[in-house]
Amino acid sequence: MQKIGIVGVGNFGKFHVEELLKIPEFELVGFYDINPHTSELVSKKFNITAFNSFAELLNEVEVIDVAVPTSLHYVIAVEAIKKQKHVFIEKPVTITVEDAENLVKLAEEASIKVQVGHIERFNSAFLAALPYINNPYYIEIQRLQKFINHNTDTSVVLNLMIHDIDIVLSVNNSNIKKINAFGIKNINQTSDFANARIEFDNGCVANITSNRVSPIELITYNFFQKNVCISIDLLNKRTEIINYNPIAIGSKSDKQPINTKFIKDLSIKDCKIIDEHSLKKEFLAFYNCIANNSKPTVTLDDGFKALKVANEIIDKIKVSADF
Repeated sequence: MQKIGIVGVGNFGKFHVEELLKIPEFELVGFYDINPHTSELVSKKFNITAFNSFAELLNEVEVIDVAVPTSLHYVIAVEAIKKQKHVFIEKPVTITVEDAENLVKLAEEASIKVQVGHIERFNSAFLAALPYINNPYYIEIQRLQKFINHNTDTSVVLNLMIHDIDIVLSVNNSNIKKINAFGIKNINQTSDFANARIEFDNGCVANITSNRVSPIELITYNFFQKNVCISIDLLNKRTEIINYNPIAIGSKSDKQPINTKFIKDLSIKDCKIIDEHSLKKEFLAFYNCIANNSKPTVTLDDGFKALKVANEIIDKIKVSADF
């Protein structure tokens, strides 16, 4: 069992409290939040200790969960790493690429584990599809969200698209050759809609669209490969493997239970989704990497790379249009 403490119990931090209390592998010692009113409410609701300072919390735990606003990620993470604490840090890892790069170096020197909270890596629908994703040549991603008055001072690229940037980078081990991007401000002072086209040296192209002022909500991934399309609906937890060679699908070697149907020359396989809360799986993966001294599922370097691409997209948007 690892003793863990949370820094920041605002919008996302409350979810972290709720989930960590259900995970026996972690002992939630308490939390620290700069807002006294929030601290009192959360402490009473969940019957857990609200510490008076971050330093006080640090002395009582082995693991720190960083759920404060992104602008504070770096400062909190540095203090935790200096105290040899393992760190779970929400995405984006930091505001600047330089800070993220420095965290990578500090964590290596301290020999502690740091996992970045790119939660879509743990989405059940994506995990069901992952064994089938192999060298895609085209990736189409749409993430549409209704307007929420939260994180409006941050571009939709850092707020939402960074999830999908991380996914694209995780399945395509190739250097980026070119990025084109476009964005629009609808309500806020930063982009509410963004589209990015990322071209890789191996020929793969990823087209990513993010919209946080949409009338509908939708998160879909489509991976196009030779003779195969992998279609994922992350919100409704559905994964389909569309194979253009129906003889090859539904073999006995498949690990996932399936229902197979044939339409003309296509074979569509519905992967059975075993749905568990993504945040729970995320925390359990972090615990296992600490307990087994193994590599985190989402490393600091992964977070750094996703942030670097996100900032390049933001820069492209700034020079491509003035909206």
